[in-house]
Amino acid sequence: MIRAKGWSTGPAVALLMAILLGVAGAGSARAQQKMDIAISRAPGVFYMPSHIIEKQKLIEKHAAALGLPGVTVKWMTFASGGAQTDAFLSRTIDILNTGTGNLLQLWDMTRGGVKGIVATSAQPMTLISRDPNIHSIKDFGPTDKIAVPTLKVSTQAIVLQIAAAQAFGDDQWSKLDASTVQLSHPDAYGALSNPQRDVRSHFSVPPFSYLETKNVPGAHVVLSSSDVMGGPLSQVQFFTSTRFGVENPIIIQAVRNATKEAQDLIRADTRSALEIYKEVSGDKTATEDLLALFKQPGMMEWNLEPQGTMKLAAHLFKTGTLKSQPKAWTDYYLPIAHDLKGS
Repeated sequence: MIRAKGWSTGPAVALLMAILLGVAGAGSARAQQKMDIAISRAPGVFYMPSHIIEKQKLIEKHAAALGLPGVTVKWMTFASGGAQTDAFLSRTIDILNTGTGNLLQLWDMTRGGVKGIVATSAQPMTLISRDPNIHSIKDFGPTDKIAVPTLKVSTQAIVLQIAAAQAFGDDQWSKLDASTVQLSHPDAYGALSNPQRDVRSHFSVPPFSYLETKNVPGAHVVLSSSDVMGGPLSQVQFFTSTRFGVENPIIIQAVRNATKEAQDLIRADTRSALEIYKEVSGDKTATEDLLALFKQPGMMEWNLEPQGTMKLAAHLFKTGTLKSQPKAWTDYYLPIAHDLKGS
């Protein structure tokens, strides 16, 4: 079995020991739940439920309704899921809101010590290129560069591996790894917009995918994640340590309730939801452009249940990135989500 490179295991081992020791003593800590919570996210419309939750203080609201008033939530934005993971391993944050690949690898490295709470979004990712010679994944050559938010472990990098296996054969899953370069989505948009840059392709997410095809001359879609995965794939979910979940059940329930309320608002009043997103995130994209984006296929996949994640897990185990193969998606999600019809 070939081993794919991931994060350094040193911080993960330290976190694992803390989790194991913490769970052993969790019973006495249940009465004293944490009141000051730090949650991370990355830039982009994928994270819009988190912006609504922040603006309307929905976690604080639902925690109070469940009998825990006075909770405060600090939101922190990082350039990528990898940066969020580093912050989590250093205990800067309590809960992450980022990609499935990061969840699966942390779950594996901590032997189940990190698990999901609920999913937040499953909009399609799109591989965009401004290179006129690239129209399929088979057109990428050894000198071409593809921007992804985190090398090897981001959801984009993993879906690219799956696409390579489909195009070139199962044993060629890593064929395009050497072509990937690590750039945040805003930086990758900037690179595509600059004809002098040699990064001409970006495995993108909304709103950057929309902006790239609209504003970058020659930019076009090469493939989408839904093409590769055969349907929706959860791109973002809340997850945390099992220790935190055991010690803070009201916070965990409040996160689920808050997420559902935010998702319901997006479906019921998309314009208002987008205005909140723009205010909190600072995104300058015109509201009408975002509304047009949301009319595209797959853009209203705002669901609590994880979608398509077991396909990602199967690939990561097959390629050696995961040492343990989950039997079901519930293996890497907390019990708070087990009533959902996930995949």
